[in-house]
Amino acid sequence: MEEGIKPLNPIAFELGSLQVHWYGLIIGTGVLLALYLAVRESERRGLNKDAFVDLILYAVPIAIISARIYYVIFEWDYYSQNPGEIIAIWNGGIAIHGALIGSVVTAIVFARIKKLSFWKIADIAAPSILLGQAIGRWGNFMNQEAHGGEVSRSFLEGLFLPDFIINQMYINGSYYHPTFLYESVWNIAGVVILILLRKANLRQGELFLGYVIWYSVGRFFIEDLRTDSLMLTETLRIAQVISIVLIVVAVGLIIVRRMRGYADKRYLES
Repeated sequence: MEEGIKPLNPIAFELGSLQVHWYGLIIGTGVLLALYLAVRESERRGLNKDAFVDLILYAVPIAIISARIYYVIFEWDYYSQNPGEIIAIWNGGIAIHGALIGSVVTAIVFARIKKLSFWKIADIAAPSILLGQAIGRWGNFMNQEAHGGEVSRSFLEGLFLPDFIINQMYINGSYYHPTFLYESVWNIAGVVILILLRKANLRQGELFLGYVIWYSVGRFFIEDLRTDSLMLTETLRIAQVISIVLIVVAVGLIIVRRMRGYADKRYLES
């Protein structure tokens, strides 16, 4: 065990008996920044700003709740014995796939009620969602969770990581893969690509479907490094199964929508 290495305090500050965790602050920052950028883009694309804000006010809490429910379902053996911890979301334990399910369903219902195009909304939001995910992974960093298997300090130094990241990956006497960082960097690269693809004037819906494909490809490979994966069986990781399904569905939708003429409108024209 290396002496002198202490983990960063997961608690940002206290208000009386209330402890405010970095995890929650970072997730909240990601959500707010994603909202700001999405609203700005919605104005440029001629979508009513108030309608978009209304959607976010519904989608964000539903996404958080569905992300937690998804996680709890697949960790039910633990939570059935500790029901009081089901609501302890500040300790970590949300699943992005659960959040995506909740937010997409909310957006579809909202779009139908307001007579808006779901695909237009999804395209506008896609880069912002991915940026929010990139920021949110740093909440996992502060909690020392969502990491990969054991590695040496020299391996981490070979990645040219700053000491504060290397030291935070020192957990219970061992160093671990900073998979939170791998995914964060992958997502940021995806944000850049999606923003560039806006100028390519893809067909409506394809920016969002491109986001689904990009994120799922990265998640599939990064998930294989993690030690805390939700498991479907002893060898089958749920996130990898969902990622494959999402890639197939997204590619299929792109092909079918083009073949059947459902994607005639372009992003910059919609």
